[in-house]
Amino acid sequence: MSFFRTLHSRAKEEELMDDFTMGGEELHEALRHLRRLNKLFAASGPTVSGVAKLWESIGKPDKLTLMDVGAGSGDVNQRLLKWAKKQGIDMHITLVDMTEEACQEARQLFQNEPRVRVQRADLTTLPDASADIVTGSQFIHHFEGEQLVSMVGHMLRTSRYGVVINDIHRHTVSYKAVWITTRLISRNRYIRHDGPLSVAKGFTGQDWQELRQRLNHETMTYEWKPLFRFSVVIPHSRSREGQ
Repeated sequence: MSFFRTLHSRAKEEELMDDFTMGGEELHEALRHLRRLNKLFAASGPTVSGVAKLWESIGKPDKLTLMDVGAGSGDVNQRLLKWAKKQGIDMHITLVDMTEEACQEARQLFQNEPRVRVQRADLTTLPDASADIVTGSQFIHHFEGEQLVSMVGHMLRTSRYGVVINDIHRHTVSYKAVWITTRLISRNRYIRHDGPLSVAKGFTGQDWQELRQRLNHETMTYEWKPLFRFSVVIPHSRSREGQ
């Protein structure tokens, strides 16, 4: 992965993590190293911000179920659980991922947390209205074109009140910062390849505007958050029922 690349449009290469024929201990190690990167780059912030915004819009209920799709280790939810406890919310989270390695890492990370359960599944097969809010952190940048629209549509379908997306701002500064950091903290092939590529596959404000138009969802909002991330909130039509 080159240190110098143009970022005018979203990269189309696939990440190594998108190849489900790979995996094993190398992927386990990558997921552990990814948790370190998430801490360094304050990855949980946009998820907490988006969930808080959607929670307020539906009347601040004292009970809330979340489903985090493409969750990996699910580590960004640790801060979300702390936020929920501070707000007095009885929150329960289901972490969903397609790979057994990710599910194993998540089970180990949350083994003493009764508010979290782990489910190996494909988003497209999940039942309608599976959770109050469906979240995706660093998930939808894996998709483009009609598949991107379809996956966000499935997230909306499986939610009762709406969707929160936390994903990466495609920018020269974030790309170079991730390129350097991945090489400082890890020799893992997934991390060194997929880390910078995930930034190149990330989004700009224009990308979010185009997605909002393609979804025909005018209530969708997006906000830039540190460090070079976006918090995207897409309220579901169901969220306005009964208010």
